[in-house]
Amino acid sequence: MLFIALIVLGYEVERTARMDFMQGRHAAQKKDQMEDFKTNNGILLRNLLPGHVAEHFMGCGKIGLYHDEYANVGVMFASIPNFFAEFYAETDVNNNGIECMRVLNEIIADFDELLEKYKFNCIEKIKTIGATYMVAAGLTPQAVYDGTDTDLKSHLQSLCEFAYAMQDAVKRFNKHSFNNFQLRMGINHGPLVAGVIGATKPQYDIWGNTVNVASRMESTGKVGRIQITEETCQIVEQFGFKFDEPHMVQVKGKGQMKARFLAEERK
Repeated sequence: MLFIALIVLGYEVERTARMDFMQGRHAAQKKDQMEDFKTNNGILLRNLLPGHVAEHFMGCGKIGLYHDEYANVGVMFASIPNFFAEFYAETDVNNNGIECMRVLNEIIADFDELLEKYKFNCIEKIKTIGATYMVAAGLTPQAVYDGTDTDLKSHLQSLCEFAYAMQDAVKRFNKHSFNNFQLRMGINHGPLVAGVIGATKPQYDIWGNTVNVASRMESTGKVGRIQITEETCQIVEQFGFKFDEPHMVQVKGKGQMKARFLAEERK
C-alpha cells in the first residue's frame, strides 16, 4: 500500500509540475504577444503621426483631442495639375482608372522616400489631397515648449531644397515612364495650430492663416514653378536661393500679397 501511495504521490507531483510549466509558458507567450501588439501599434502610430505625437498617445494609452501651437512653421503645397486634367481617365484600357491611380501612387511614394533622407528630417508629411502633396517643416517639440523655433531658417532652407528634390523626382519619373507631369508649388511660413482629430481613425493636421496662404501660393502659381511669400523669401535668400522679381497675388481674406517665384535652377 505504501508503495502504491508513493507512486500516486509521485504522479501528482509530476502532473502539478507539468501544469505549472505549461501555465508559465502560456503566460510567457501571452506576454510576448502583448509586447508584439504594443510594438506593432507603435509602428502604426508613428506612420500616422509625427514621432513626438505618437509617443504622447503611446504614453497615455488612448487617442483624444490633442493640439500644439507653433510660432513659426514652414508649409508647402505641391500639386500635379495635369494629372486629373489630362492624364486620369476611367476606361477599359486602364482598368477603370486603377492604372492611373497606380501611377499617382508611385509618384507619391517617391516623395515619401525623399523624406527618409536625413537632410529632410525636419519636414513632416501632413497628407495628400488628390494629386496634392502637403508638408510642413518645424513641427518639433522644441518649437512648442520654447514658444519660438530657433531652427526656423534652416527649416525653411530644407523646405526649399525639398521642393527642388520633388521636381527632380518628377523629372526622373517622366523620363522612365514617358509622361509629362509637372508640379505647381507654394510655400509660406508663420504661426499655426497642429493637432489630431478623430478617435478610431486619428488624423494629424495643421490649421491657420499660414496654411491658407501657402495653399493660395500653390493655387495661384505657375506650373513648373515654386511660388513663395515675400516674407519667406527674405529669410531663405541668405542661403543663396535666387528669385524672380516680386509680383502681387490676390489672397482671399488677405487682399494683395507680394510673392516671388524661386529660380528654376538651384543656387
